[in-house]
Amino acid sequence: MTAEQPLVVVDAANVVGSVPDGWWRDRRGAAERLRDSLVPYAAAGLPGFPGPLEMVLVVEGAARGVESVPGVRVESAPGEGDDRIVELVSGRGSGAAAGRPDRPCLVVTADRGLRRRVEAYGARCAGPRTVRPRG
Repeated sequence: MTAEQPLVVVDAANVVGSVPDGWWRDRRGAAERLRDSLVPYAAAGLPGFPGPLEMVLVVEGAARGVESVPGVRVESAPGEGDDRIVELVSGRGSGAAAGRPDRPCLVVTADRGLRRRVEAYGARCAGPRTVRPRG
C-alpha cells in the first residue's frame, strides 16, 4: 500500500440491503459474499479510481467477525457501521485503512446521512451499483 493508493470504504449493510435477495436470512453469509465479490475491484479499480485500491468493507451487527481476505480488509464496527466509516475516512481511525488527506477516498453507500458526513472530509461517494451491478 502506498499513500497514492485510493481508499475505498464499502458500507456492507447498505450495499447488501440494496438487493432483496434474501440476505436477511443470513447476514453474515451475505457480507462474506459481498466481500468476495470486491476482490477483483481491489486489483482492477472502479470508475474514477484506478487499481490497485485499498478496499475496506465495514460490517456491523450479525456480520461482525467476518474475516478479511487478500485484497479486502474487513473492519467490524463495535457500534454503528456509519461511525466506523467516518472514522476511517476522517483519519481518526487506526490502522492501515485510516484516511489521509494525500489520497483519494471513495465511500460506497446509498445512505444520504453518511454521504454528507464523509463528504465533509473530502471523500467522494458512489451508490451500491458501483460494486454490486444488477444482472
